[in-house]
Amino acid sequence: MSIGEMLAATVPMARTLNLDFQETTPEKAVVSLPDQDAYHNHVGGPHAGAMFTLGESASGAIVLAAFGDQLTRAVPLAVRAEIAYKKLAMGAVTATATLGRTAAEVVAELDAGQRPEFPVAVEIRRADGAVTSEMTVVWTLRPNS
Repeated sequence: MSIGEMLAATVPMARTLNLDFQETTPEKAVVSLPDQDAYHNHVGGPHAGAMFTLGESASGAIVLAAFGDQLTRAVPLAVRAEIAYKKLAMGAVTATATLGRTAAEVVAELDAGQRPEFPVAVEIRRADGAVTSEMTVVWTLRPNS
């Protein structure tokens, strides 16, 4: 089962929004939100909440890709998030997530008995390539007790 299939199966909101997990590697996650009337805002584009969920889901996908081998000893959790809506989004939008620290640094902190935090940067683009939103989601790996 791919990470995208796993997230769609275990995270009801990803299924609800029909998110398409196009690419998921430890270096990059690309997830798209199709244009759907049910999730539009007052100007006919994707609702801010749907775009937030898209970005957060892309960040979660890269976290699972980068740290899936740590799941027996730690649980990944989003700690906080910030999103900036830069341009009007219309139609389908695509989120691309990248880790803000190397996986090796994060795992080294986990190995040292710490609870590491690390940012994931997300850009959300329209089909014409314009960046509509920028988001940062800070994640942690909470050691299992």
